[in-house]
Amino acid sequence: MKIVVINRLLKDTHKEQIRKAAAKAGGSLLFAESEDDIPSDWQDCDIIYGFGVKNAKTNKNLKWFAAPSAGVDFLLKPGFFANEDCLVTNSSGAYGVTIAEHIIAVTLMMMRKLDYSYSESLKGNWTSPRPQKSLKDCRILVLGTGDIGCCFARRAKAFEPESITGVSRSGNCSDPAFDSVKKVSELDSLLPSADLLVMSLPDTPETRDILNRDRIALLPEGAYVVNVGRGSAIDEDALCGSLNSGKLGGAALDVFKTEPLPSDSKLWNTKNLLITPHVAGNLTLEHTLSVNVDMFCKNLINYAEGLPLDNLIDKTKGY
Repeated sequence: MKIVVINRLLKDTHKEQIRKAAAKAGGSLLFAESEDDIPSDWQDCDIIYGFGVKNAKTNKNLKWFAAPSAGVDFLLKPGFFANEDCLVTNSSGAYGVTIAEHIIAVTLMMMRKLDYSYSESLKGNWTSPRPQKSLKDCRILVLGTGDIGCCFARRAKAFEPESITGVSRSGNCSDPAFDSVKKVSELDSLLPSADLLVMSLPDTPETRDILNRDRIALLPEGAYVVNVGRGSAIDEDALCGSLNSGKLGGAALDVFKTEPLPSDSKLWNTKNLLITPHVAGNLTLEHTLSVNVDMFCKNLINYAEGLPLDNLIDKTKGY
């Protein structure tokens, strides 16, 4: 069993952890900085942990693709894998902490006008206080109650909001940070009372443009939107219009329908829009990287022992 690991951010402790897991699994192991570093005699590897997309498209022997990301929509297009039976797992559960902190950070930036104060300070301007809002007594709506949504809700609870309502397909979530959890079919009735809408959804046919023009119009005057899931979930043109008109108080987008965001995108010049370049969740935070490696090593042992894999993706559902 040949195992290829592609991740230039790994520290020596992570590599040693993976070596021990590979030895226990009875596999041979190769660390590569990038796909271009994989030698010819390893092109037929059985397992890839990392972003080995070129190999996946040509390697008919590939049996398991362990993605270090939570989102795997880029892997699920028909005909992507040379071996159609290749298993795909994601790393959902590793990113909750880092993305929840990002959501808190951008929300406070918008509500406390820190983005304005900072941008003016770069010009040497000492600004006057501006009206602010608070997470205290805020009505928070969390669209997506997986690891990210739950981690955010737990942290937001400390700010004493009026309510935190979760929204999911099933309407079920046992995390006590949510005051209630509703089904996505109830979304239209929930939006008019959302001061802050946080979105952490995967890209699936059901989630595309879930925040469309009509639903953006349902949000109350001065509401805020944060999206850290997938850019496909929002009608970007409609969001621009609502921000430019002053109807929405602000939005923070870390994900977009086209990435990198084109230089001529109208989003760059939209009022009260905070743009970050898909950095809410990545492996640059050591905690995230360590949890990610832990998950892969556990799954590698499961794979070798013929046990079910954690985070196995259903390719028909997209998650």
